[in-house]
Amino acid sequence: MKFSDFIHDKAINATMEATDKEAVIRELVGGLVSSGGLKASDKDEIIQAILKREELGTTGIGRGIAVPHTKHASVSSPVGTVGVSSEGVDFKSLDGEPVQLFFMLISPPDQQSEHLKALENITKKLHDETFCRFLKQSKTADDVQQILTEADDNQFVS
Repeated sequence: MKFSDFIHDKAINATMEATDKEAVIRELVGGLVSSGGLKASDKDEIIQAILKREELGTTGIGRGIAVPHTKHASVSSPVGTVGVSSEGVDFKSLDGEPVQLFFMLISPPDQQSEHLKALENITKKLHDETFCRFLKQSKTADDVQQILTEADDNQFVS
C-alpha cells in the first residue's frame, strides 16, 4: 500500500498549531473533515476513538514521530493525513521527546489487513532517517506531498 492510497493530500498540515496531544488529534481530524475524507457528523466520535486508543498506550513511537490511529465504521477504506509541528508537541512519546511528525490513520473495522498494510507502509518509511528529516523540515503541504510521492516511488531506501 502506498501513501497515495490513503493520505488525503488536502488534509496535510505542515504548519500545525496544536500544543498538546488532544489538540493535535482534533486538528488532524478537522483537516480530514475539511478535505472531505471524513464526515463532519463523525468528527467528535472519531476524536474520542483515537483518544481512547491513546489511553491503551501512546502512539508516540519516538524520534519525534507519532502515528495516532483507530478503526471507525464511518469510513469505507483507510483514510489518513500527515501533520508537521515545527515546535514539537508533548505526545507522551516512548522516548519522552516532543513530536514533530504525525501520521494519522482511520480504517474501517472490517478491513484489518488494509489497516495493517497502511501502518506497515508508514512505519517502514519512518525508519528512513532522510525521509523523516525532510518531512520535519517541510514548510508547506505541497512539500510534504512531494516527499510522500517520492517515498511511494521508492526514492528513499529503508
